[in-house]
Amino acid sequence: MIDHALSEGMTLEDFKDLPISIKSMKNIQAVPADIFFELHEMLEQILGSGFSVRIGQQMKMDDYGVLGLSWKTCSKAGEIFERCERYFQLLSNTYVFKVEKEGKTSKIHLFRDAYRRGVELSNEATFSATIVVLKAMTETDIAPLSIYFKHGPPMDLQTYQEGFQCPVHSIQVHNFMEYKTTDLETRTAKADISINKFLLERVEEETKGIEVSPIKIASDVENLIKDALPSGIPSIIEIGKHMGMSSRTLTRRLSDNGITFRELIKRTQEKSSKELLKNSSISVGEIAFQTGFSEQSAFNRAFKR
Repeated sequence: MIDHALSEGMTLEDFKDLPISIKSMKNIQAVPADIFFELHEMLEQILGSGFSVRIGQQMKMDDYGVLGLSWKTCSKAGEIFERCERYFQLLSNTYVFKVEKEGKTSKIHLFRDAYRRGVELSNEATFSATIVVLKAMTETDIAPLSIYFKHGPPMDLQTYQEGFQCPVHSIQVHNFMEYKTTDLETRTAKADISINKFLLERVEEETKGIEVSPIKIASDVENLIKDALPSGIPSIIEIGKHMGMSSRTLTRRLSDNGITFRELIKRTQEKSSKELLKNSSISVGEIAFQTGFSEQSAFNRAFKR
């Protein structure tokens, strides 16, 4: 936020009275929420209506740490919200996303009530960033149909409509975005590449009679499980669909390698957790999220076993 404010003409001198100095921010993982919301309020006063939307548009997946990393392995756009819900339930009570499908249209609710103006602005920035992330994940131009906020209208509504690229409504019952359901089902760019690879393998097997080795099948399944774990434990049906196989066929192919799908899940969780514990500085709670556990205590028990 400060970097973007500087790019819009503010100076370091403008931030000399912050409760946490800019220099010390590099050495801490998080700032207290009220300091963060206070900064939102200060920047709106100085830089005007719409700063929250502009800062949201500057966000990249890498800015979100472990959560952002997990988005890169989503199989479809709407999965981002499932992973957010799991992450915040496991590690924080910051806010909750809920997706409500209503036929051709889906509502993405953001349940975070605003007890001060800074929270309202942060909610605006969250929606703005979400739009950018969904476009980056799918490498398409998908955009919301409408945005709805509980708080009152901004002074400069045009800036908001241009930023969100859709109508913006105020004084609503909930904060939510509306998307076409089909847009949320859009495959991510990474998923498109991998599913094409697996489908090509199936075509090769069918047309040329060259069966992929059981060892490679097990390795491919393990990689897909690893990508899916931040959303929770995947089913063999989900993994089979991704590989162009029925669950029965996939079970047989894994059996040819002397392993079951359940054993492969446990092996993947164990390998991933050991690798993260050894080679990363993320917390045990974040590792539990990355490896598909619903709570840290469940991860601790599994790791002891």
